[in-house]
Amino acid sequence: MTGASSRRRNGEERAWLRGAPPPRWVRWLPIVLLVALCVLQLATEEKLALGFLLGAIPPLAALTYGPAATALLGGIVLVLLNLPFMDLGRPGNSDVLTVAFVAVLSVLISWVRSRRDDQLVTVRTVAEAAQFAVLPPLPDRVGKVRCSGLYRTAERGALVGGDLFDVRRGPSGVRAVIGDVQGHGLSAVGTVAGLLGAFREAVLDQPDLEGVAARLDRRLVVDAAEDEHHELFATALLLEFPDDSPVVRALSCGHPRPLLLRGREVIELPVPSGAPLGLGIAGLDPPRPLTVPLRSGDRLLGLTDGLIEARDASGAFYPLADRLIRFGADDPADLTDALWRDVLRFAGTVRDDLTLLVFAPEIDPGTP
Repeated sequence: MTGASSRRRNGEERAWLRGAPPPRWVRWLPIVLLVALCVLQLATEEKLALGFLLGAIPPLAALTYGPAATALLGGIVLVLLNLPFMDLGRPGNSDVLTVAFVAVLSVLISWVRSRRDDQLVTVRTVAEAAQFAVLPPLPDRVGKVRCSGLYRTAERGALVGGDLFDVRRGPSGVRAVIGDVQGHGLSAVGTVAGLLGAFREAVLDQPDLEGVAARLDRRLVVDAAEDEHHELFATALLLEFPDDSPVVRALSCGHPRPLLLRGREVIELPVPSGAPLGLGIAGLDPPRPLTVPLRSGDRLLGLTDGLIEARDASGAFYPLADRLIRFGADDPADLTDALWRDVLRFAGTVRDDLTLLVFAPEIDPGTP
């Protein structure tokens, strides 16, 4: 937990350099430096020439404070430089004018930065709202299925990348999709949005998973025909939890197989892998679904290759099946949290879009 926390803290500090709010220690740095210099000068019998350090306070303030606070700190610096009992190096007129110029320039920089920050907040708010509209947060429960998701994008600052997922309640049960479109990052968001829109419609009017897959495939084929310069395709795993039967139906369009966690046993479900979406699967060998009986306490995992292709320093892939048996969490959210911490410990950082969905259907313990 400590290692994950330190990596998250380092990531936040690097994000500050890209326009995010600065870490707390940066905001306190000008005041701490000002107080420390004054205390050091007053506590030392032989006075030190510390005026040049005081001149650094207005520029530091401009990084985090508004124009008024920056001007106040700059004024305090000028007053301290001219107090005889502080004896900060006996600055001459040219030195005082230089510090005054730096202070005025710092106020101007602070004003420009404040306006830019306000614009960034507005742009970021709109972007987040648009991305959440495409890929809203996964609910804790859909119908009789508890679920939890882990979603990380390779693109820094993006909430939606090249992976997609959704879980929806249909007329006869719960249906889910986990997919990975061609490419990653912001360039793939349009394809993700189109596929999710098609899935949400197909959940309501398609009688089976084959029909849902055909609808998604048609969406990509149509989009690719409108854009002659790009070939669009995606892998996807479709799942269905019927209301009237304790089973899961799974259909794969070139996607990694799901895993069934049953007690301390990890089972890779042998779902036949069909052609990826966007290749016209209706004219090829269509994907075939697999039906698997479920027991009470079973948990089903759907994932994208960003998880199993995470590598450590030696280049070894993340051994998901071997790691899963270490975690006995019954709650899907606890399992996804534990896996994310374990992936970070193993790989240090994840360089590809990563998605993991955990499903825990409610089944009567007496069901054979």
